[in-house]
Amino acid sequence: MSSMWIAAWLSLLVPVTAAVAVLWRPALRWRLPALTCVAAAGSLALTLAHVVGAARPAPQAAALGMIESLALMALVGLVIRYAPARRAAVAAAAAGMAAATWLLRFLTPASPLEGLGACAFWGSGALLAAAVGGYLRFLDVRQTRAVADTRTALRLQLAGDLHDFVAHDISEMVAHAQAGSVAGDPLQALERVEAAGQRAMSMLDRTLDMLHHDRPLTSTGDLSGIREAAERFSAAGPAPVHLRMDPQVAVPPETAALAYRIVIEGLTNVRRHAPQAGRVDLGITAGSGLLEIAMTNDGVTRARSGRRGGSGLPGLTALVRAQGGELVTQAVPDGWSLTVSLPLAQSPECPPASSSPMTRKASEAPSA
Repeated sequence: MSSMWIAAWLSLLVPVTAAVAVLWRPALRWRLPALTCVAAAGSLALTLAHVVGAARPAPQAAALGMIESLALMALVGLVIRYAPARRAAVAAAAAGMAAATWLLRFLTPASPLEGLGACAFWGSGALLAAAVGGYLRFLDVRQTRAVADTRTALRLQLAGDLHDFVAHDISEMVAHAQAGSVAGDPLQALERVEAAGQRAMSMLDRTLDMLHHDRPLTSTGDLSGIREAAERFSAAGPAPVHLRMDPQVAVPPETAALAYRIVIEGLTNVRRHAPQAGRVDLGITAGSGLLEIAMTNDGVTRARSGRRGGSGLPGLTALVRAQGGELVTQAVPDGWSLTVSLPLAQSPECPPASSSPMTRKASEAPSA
C-alpha cells in the first residue's frame, strides 16, 4: 500500500512542480514541453497500471488524483501559450489525455460508453485550458507585433525629422563652404558654417531630449522661424528668397510646425536639385480657414519632372493629408512650384498631433 501512496504522490508532485517552476522561473519555459511530457507519461503509466490491475487504488487517493488532473490542465494551458507550436501540440495532447483518463484509476465503468463519457467530462477541462492558453498566446503575439509596428513607425518618423531639419542645416554648411571657396570672405563663410553646424547639433540634442521626455508644446505657435530660415537661405547662396508673409499671421502650433517643415524641405530641395536657381518666391497667406504656402524657383526646368526624388516630399504629403490639407508640386514655365493648403482648424477626424514631438519643437526659431 505504501508503494501506491508513493506512486500517487509522485504522479501529483511532478505536474504541480513543473507548473509552479515555469510560473516562478520564466527562464525554464524552454523546458516546458519536456516537463509536460514527463508529467503526462508518469500519470498515464499510473492510470494504465490501475486499469490492467497491476496496482490497486490507495485509500483517499482520489483527492490527489483530482489535484493532479488540475495541474495537468494547467500545464496544457502553459505549454500552449509559451512553447513552440509543434512541441506544444505533442506535449498538450499527452497532458490532456492524462488529465482526462485519471478517473479510470478509481472508476470501473459499466460500459465503454460510460468510461468514454467520464473521460470526456475531464477532457473538457483540458480543452478549456488549451483554449485559454491559445487566447493568451494570441494576445502575446498581437502585442509583440504592435510593439514592433510602433518601433518601426517611430524609426520612420525620426528618420523623416532628421531628413527634413538636419539635412537642411548640413546642406547650408555645404553651400557656405562652396561660396567661401569661390568668392567672398572665407572667414565669414566659416562663421556661417559654424552657425549651421551648431543648429544641426542643437536639433540633434532636441531630438534626444524629445525621445527621453515627451514634452508637449504649449506656446500659441507662429511662423517667425520661416522668416529666419528664408534669411539664412538667402545668405547661403546665389538665390535670394523673396518672402511675402503678414507678420501678424498666427496659426495653431501644429499648423505652424508643419508649415515650417514644408518650407525647410522646399528650400532644401532647391539647394540640392536646383543649384542654378537665381530666385525663390515664397508666399504665405492665411484666410478663409486655410493657410496657403506657395514656393516657386526659376532653376528647374520641365526635365525635372522625370527625375526621381527622395522621400522628403512624399512624407510631407502624408503629413499634410493627415491634417486635412493638400500638397502639390509641379513644373511651371522656367521653374518648379510647390503649393500647400492647410486647414487652420483641426479636423475632427485628425489626431491633435499629426507630427512628432521633434517636429513640433522644430517650429520654434532655431538658435543661431
